[in-house]
Amino acid sequence: MEGDEVMSEPQPAAASKSASIEEKQYLLRFNADTQSHLHVMDTEVCMTSCPDKICTIFCPAEVYKWEDIRMHVGYEGCHECGSCRIGCPHQNIKWVYPKGGHGIVFRLG
Repeated sequence: MEGDEVMSEPQPAAASKSASIEEKQYLLRFNADTQSHLHVMDTEVCMTSCPDKICTIFCPAEVYKWEDIRMHVGYEGCHECGSCRIGCPHQNIKWVYPKGGHGIVFRLG
C-alpha cells in the first residue's frame, strides 16, 4: 500500500571540501581603472585618531595597508562590497562605484 514503503536510513552526504575564501577570491577578475574609486579623505585622521587601523582588518580584499606614516589603498583588487563605507569609525573613506566597465568582474565556477 501507498505509504508502507520502508524508509531507508539517511545516507551521509558525499564528502565535499568547501572552498576557502582564497579559492573563491581566485574566481574573481578585475578590470582596474587608472583612477581609484577609493579615497582616504584625511590621512592625518589615520595617523593621529585611529590607532587600530581597523580598515586593514575589515576589508575582505585587504585593500588597505598601513605603511609607516600613510595608508596605502590598493583599489585594483577591491571587491566593491562597500564595507569601508560603514566600517571606518571616523568615516574617513570615500567609496564610489568605479567608472562603467571597470572594477570587479564576477564569474561563477
